[in-house]
Amino acid sequence: MEGLKEAVVSKIHSLGEYGKDPGGGITRLLYSKSWLQAQTAVKDWLEKEGLEARFDEAGNLFGTLAGMKPDETILTGSHIDTVKNGGLYDGQYGIVAGIVAIKYLKEKYGQPLRNLEVVSIAEEEGSRFPYTFWGSKNILGMASQKDVEGIIDFDGVPFLEAMKESGFSFRNKSKGIRTDIKAFVEIHVEQGIVLEKEKKSVGVVQSIVGQRRFTVSLKGESNHAGTTPMALRRDTVHAASRMICEIMTMAKQIGDPLVATVGHIVAEPNIVNVVPGKTSFTIDVRHINKNELLHFTNQMKDAISTLAREHDVEAEIEMWMDVDPVPMDPNIVKVIEQVCRENDLNYKTMHSGAGHDAQIFAPVVPTAMLFVPSHKGISHNPAEYTEPDDLAEGVKALISTLYELAYKE
Repeated sequence: MEGLKEAVVSKIHSLGEYGKDPGGGITRLLYSKSWLQAQTAVKDWLEKEGLEARFDEAGNLFGTLAGMKPDETILTGSHIDTVKNGGLYDGQYGIVAGIVAIKYLKEKYGQPLRNLEVVSIAEEEGSRFPYTFWGSKNILGMASQKDVEGIIDFDGVPFLEAMKESGFSFRNKSKGIRTDIKAFVEIHVEQGIVLEKEKKSVGVVQSIVGQRRFTVSLKGESNHAGTTPMALRRDTVHAASRMICEIMTMAKQIGDPLVATVGHIVAEPNIVNVVPGKTSFTIDVRHINKNELLHFTNQMKDAISTLAREHDVEAEIEMWMDVDPVPMDPNIVKVIEQVCRENDLNYKTMHSGAGHDAQIFAPVVPTAMLFVPSHKGISHNPAEYTEPDDLAEGVKALISTLYELAYKE
């Protein structure tokens, strides 16, 4: 497998020119000019490698190496869009790795038994419009026109207008849903620090965490900071601080794989000499086990209610995300572990703490994920980096996995 490292690094940097920010990083948002340029460049690359390249109605791009069984497809790939001022590897590594892997298999083994297909998924991040997984949901027939008809981006551009200007439209429902996809394998940078800390080059993902997100809104009473005695205050910042500390303490007591994060806090009136009468904060809770996730969030809500009464404030808890954990297909996971052992790859089994397109595919088709390390765990950041040797090790694992799935009975 000579030359894999150079091919992957070269293509990642080449693709990273589309949407490159002057100050570093990449901004490539759904249906933007840079997004369309990147998809067009990938299409040209696919055709150069002798793959059949085509867009679907929504802008997902596919490159196919036809197999002897035209009604069976092994799919790999990831998303082409980025967050604002994102990194070089998130999403596009999976596309590059998929094309390099299929090229290698084609040159070494010729025509596969099943179609080998790479997909450059239109959107996953939700960075331009308040909607995520538009690409994969369209592939699987889950996306609804009604979901996006009224949404706009940060500049007030309607979703429908941006889509039409890029030359794309809504899925033609009369065509039905694809039934040929027999497996989906996504390779991605970890976006965490586990693999690097444990000095592993490949992660074999067994599950993707479930997530619950909340906004807690507290209402007390704004009052004079000098004349309101401590015992008579209805101070929402004090109440919020107690709640946050209690949530973090509970989460630390339970430990891995549970994580809880308070990421956004707003206090009103936010003035130095006024007791804050309103405070809101968000909570993000994740776990690989649904029952454990539910148990913790119920305990958390009870703790918030108890502390609200103690501080004489009103507490409203709104849950605005409820996503179940998603297990990967155990049979494909076994295949990946087997090829890692056979190729003497330094790997570990693990879960994903971030969401990925694989979680959309998994309930519908057999799905698995591979990770490669992220330096210092940094992602969604221009400083995002993965060692070239690790990029190549991930591609080796992908090549062997796709061979097992596409070339063998």
